Amino acid sequence: MSPKQNGLFSAGDKVQLTGPKGRINTIVLTKGGTFGTHRGDLRHDDIIGLPDGSVVANQNGVEYLALKPLLNDFVLSMPRGAAIIYPKDAAQILVSGDIFAGAVVVEAGVGSGALSLYLLRAVGESGQLHSFERRAEFAEIAQGNVASQTGSKPKNWNVHLGDLQEELPKVLKPHTVDRVVLDMLAPWECIDSVATALKPGGLVIVYVATVTQLSRVAESIRATSMFTEPEAFESLVRPWHLQGLAVRPEHRMIGHTGFIITARRLAPGTVLPQFKNKVKSTEYSDQDILAWNPEGLGERKVSEKKLRKTVRKATS
Repeated sequence: MSPKQNGLFSAGDKVQLTGPKGRINTIVLTKGGTFGTHRGDLRHDDIIGLPDGSVVANQNGVEYLALKPLLNDFVLSMPRGAAIIYPKDAAQILVSGDIFAGAVVVEAGVGSGALSLYLLRAVGESGQLHSFERRAEFAEIAQGNVASQTGSKPKNWNVHLGDLQEELPKVLKPHTVDRVVLDMLAPWECIDSVATALKPGGLVIVYVATVTQLSRVAESIRATSMFTEPEAFESLVRPWHLQGLAVRPEHRMIGHTGFIITARRLAPGTVLPQFKNKVKSTEYSDQDILAWNPEGLGERKVSEKKLRKTVRKATS
């Protein structure tokens, strides 16, 4: 499902070169090729045949550390048509969503393919990933990015164009899906379709950016009476500076990027017990509903020119 992370460098491999000042450049090895900077040229042939994690010098003796990029490295540098789910949130989705090898997973909102790559690695070759995307340009970019990382389009990955509510019943039978991951502007519109597709005990995992989205998703899940009480959280990552006795938090950190909300599918006909802290039904004003509409949330517009350029870059 992904390139080998060990062994010798060979032509066609992506290589991450770290120079003396810590600057990172990613290149694709070709026989007879060169990597040129103002410090001199580094021949690709000097890297080909070396083991991963080697140090190689250019014509002027400037040394570079050569490593095969990790999946996180690729995700953060790949062409983007839509905003990606960052590694810290993808990790939480995989763990809190209990994505396992052999699982049948539905993903709605494929974006640029970042989460698809993590999900494909988690389900393995014995699992299935069905990704639904409304925009053909985003689907094309995602497929190009996944093929670039894995070498070809995985056989167990199916990309479907169209709205999840309409296309999901055509693709998968009721109660045959283990996990559903939603990353879209209005995920509450899909909760009923998700409930129909999930197996009893299956999980829905929703990724949203704003508090208003989080609130409406939670209320929509409760309104179906087909799920356990939803749970929500966000993750914050703070790197640390490590140099001698100067051990302290970095000045910058990866703060809020989004919320993750999960719930489990109840067996058909099951009534959730009346727990002590059960939330009372909530009513919303017209202004609240308006704030939850796609227009109110402000969907980010991507120009057609930029999309065409990103498609060419991802599929080249």
